[in-house]
Amino acid sequence: MKNILVTGGLGFIGSNFIRLLLTNGEFDQVINYDKQTYAGNPENLQDLEDRRSYRLIQADICDGNSVLKALEGFEVDAIVNFAAESHVDRSIDGPEPFVQTNVVGTLRLLEATKSYLSKVAGAKRKSFRFLHVSTDEVYGSLKPEDPAFRETTPYAPNSPYSASKASADHLVRAYHHTFGLPVLTTNCSNNYGPYQFPEKLIPLMILNACEGKSLPIYGNGSNIRDWLYVEDHCTGILSVLQKGRVGETYCIGGASEKTNMEVIDTLCAILDQHHPEGAPHDKLKTFVTDRPGHDHRYAIDFSKIQNELSWRPSYSFEKGIEQTVEWYLSHQEWCRNITSGKYQRQRLGI
Repeated sequence: MKNILVTGGLGFIGSNFIRLLLTNGEFDQVINYDKQTYAGNPENLQDLEDRRSYRLIQADICDGNSVLKALEGFEVDAIVNFAAESHVDRSIDGPEPFVQTNVVGTLRLLEATKSYLSKVAGAKRKSFRFLHVSTDEVYGSLKPEDPAFRETTPYAPNSPYSASKASADHLVRAYHHTFGLPVLTTNCSNNYGPYQFPEKLIPLMILNACEGKSLPIYGNGSNIRDWLYVEDHCTGILSVLQKGRVGETYCIGGASEKTNMEVIDTLCAILDQHHPEGAPHDKLKTFVTDRPGHDHRYAIDFSKIQNELSWRPSYSFEKGIEQTVEWYLSHQEWCRNITSGKYQRQRLGI
């Protein structure tokens, strides 16, 4: 593989993945195909945009002609699809954009890939890969005593977001079995780390605490998530891309089940030490009405990717969350540009 197309590469996980690719230098060209919605922030990769091996295309995955043009123009050897609407609360308020991007967009990508591969032959055709990045939320909710999700867990999505991702997963599978597309799918647990948009739990709590704002906690804070440091997720995706078996699904988890309350208490303790202004920060905790249909617990069994590809997370939650807090505290300008909307005004030329 020489040329890789990454969709949604200005988002949180996508930008961290592109950083990994550009750091290890295994690809001649990394093409970032991003619509630049509210969650696609050019500042996430601003320090790398002058690299000769990096190209940014502002376009929508729902535009199949643009996708095909990019595939042909750069003679792409692999696609990694991060492009998605991903915030559950937003999907509850307005499901349609999630269906459009996550379902229709994935369909357009698959169709463009099928058309592209119909004109590619030999070793390039044989080595091509389409890797679809999904979520553990497609599997529904676990009870405290239930075993962790694995690749064979039946789908049971409970939110418009997870339903749209489940639909996309099924399309990817169908295009492999019907048309022979060389696909791979990964389902990950909750990510955290640098460059995460502050509508998600961990960056929201960090920024609110630093500004003396309330720390809103859904319900009683007992909902459990398996937390995966974004760098670990990215190395897992790269392992699947390079060594995974075509047509297979791989679950990527962090081996770090925590309640929301445990996460917030940990953040407050770290901030008390590194940002003592306003301490103790746990006084800002506020309980709010629970999210409709809030899944109680997610957990990932990553034994398949560990046994087949020798991958496992290298970051403990304690190490990863400490580095995450330090990153946000040392990137105040990035945070201000996000919270003020400046990055969007710059994108729109306002």
